[in-house]
Amino acid sequence: MRVRHKARVVLLDDGHLVFLKRGWPGGDPYCTTVGGSVEPEDADLEAALRREALEEIGATIGPATEFMTLTEPRGTSTVVQHYFLAELVDMDLELRHGPELDDPDTGLFEPVRVALNRPAVAALNLQPAALADYVLAHVETWGA
Repeated sequence: MRVRHKARVVLLDDGHLVFLKRGWPGGDPYCTTVGGSVEPEDADLEAALRREALEEIGATIGPATEFMTLTEPRGTSTVVQHYFLAELVDMDLELRHGPELDDPDTGLFEPVRVALNRPAVAALNLQPAALADYVLAHVETWGA
């Protein structure tokens, strides 16, 4: 069985969280974390995380701490999602690049900032559900 690893990040930004808003015509928009697949050229999970943050939202991030791992069996492969928490150091949308942004079928793909509190996070339709549950349980301690 093939195992694919993905590195994803919940970003803290001056009393806010930064996620990606995704959606396609005819579907309900949702939010998820910045991040994606670990590529062969990535030295490790954190290198993949930094590359993905730059590609997807033009971001530089501070030190990252892994807080959760989700394993998803998918037929002939297994996807292991590694979730990190990190401070957003800088974001310049002009620096975004990569296959997601070049593909017209990608759909809505924009950063969204929300207040660092339970009601704001609960209103997001944050996916996957296990991530939403974790963030809701910890969001107010992240702002302390």
